[in-house]
Amino acid sequence: MGKFKKTDTSIEGVYIIEPTVFGDSRGYFMETYSESEFAEIGITNKFVQDNQSKSKKGVLRGLHFQKENSQAKLVRCLKGKVFDVAVDLRPNSKTYGKWEGVILSEENKKMFMIPRGFAHGFLVLSDEAEFAYKCDDVYNHESEGGLKWNDPDVGINWPMDNISKEELLTSEKDAKWPSLQELKKSDLFKNLK
Repeated sequence: MGKFKKTDTSIEGVYIIEPTVFGDSRGYFMETYSESEFAEIGITNKFVQDNQSKSKKGVLRGLHFQKENSQAKLVRCLKGKVFDVAVDLRPNSKTYGKWEGVILSEENKKMFMIPRGFAHGFLVLSDEAEFAYKCDDVYNHESEGGLKWNDPDVGINWPMDNISKEELLTSEKDAKWPSLQELKKSDLFKNLK
């Protein structure tokens, strides 16, 4: 039996990954990535960059993508709890514009595998969260793109029950990303890879 369980979602190529956790009175141990073990479950991305962020409750980061140097991401929450989202922006995909979301937390230890061609973002649900992701291409500032986090055409059901208007915080840049319809009409969409 492998060390990782892969669960399909409603969007092809987007998976929830659950590691095997070994725990005892001292705490726990788990592998968070193994090239050979991931290959056994059909994930063969070659990760080249690791990122980590820390955010407070109500922070919404995203929805981000790169129009060139597109990145597949394997994401997880090290501390706290987040609602993580992937939006399909692959131009010829049958699920174009659809989203998939999952709660990632230090308790459930789940990971989310997001392929290239997706916008990605997350909302912090706990008092603070530390978030880590592996990427299969390097960050390229010149290639940065984004999608409006609250676009009604995408209709992400963000779990905001315990987050006040005052707590919701996005960056100035994230607040200005285009809608899906605006993105589709732009040169950005034509260049998305």
